[in-house]
Amino acid sequence: MMAEKRTGVITFKGNPVTLVGPDITVGDNAPDFKVVDNGLQPVTLDSAKGKVQLIAVVPSIDTGVCDTMTRKFNQDAADLPDSVAVYTISVDLPFAQGRWCGNAGIERVKTLSDYQDRSFGLAYGLLIDELKLLARAVYVVDAQGKVAYREIVSEVTAEPDYQAALNAVKALL
Repeated sequence: MMAEKRTGVITFKGNPVTLVGPDITVGDNAPDFKVVDNGLQPVTLDSAKGKVQLIAVVPSIDTGVCDTMTRKFNQDAADLPDSVAVYTISVDLPFAQGRWCGNAGIERVKTLSDYQDRSFGLAYGLLIDELKLLARAVYVVDAQGKVAYREIVSEVTAEPDYQAALNAVKALL
């Protein structure tokens, strides 16, 4: 079965690009996925079952906006209880993510890699067909596994609405 392709959703440096996968919206059951952590251990949606999940999605942790976004969520996550799992997902190799986190002092955000199968990108409709990278987005999934908040940033090089995402998390606590 061929994955759905969507156009007109986002741009990269002003140029339209194609997203592969379904349009997951608020109220939907969050799709399962399989990514790996920095130790190559599998992480799925159920890995944080019963917790609120703040999932930041970035094209590459090693670029300016992705760096800023992950640092900002790491800083904000310090004020959140342990009942909230905070992830940054990209297709960067787990080793590069781990090195970046160590250099950046990232402790509260767990970086996860979708490099193996693009499982997360395809399940959430965020795989950029032309680049094979993930679109910039933020999801908040409630403790029951429903999508409570979603922002797909319309221009990949722009930052998300951090406060709206944090407000969505806090509304679930």
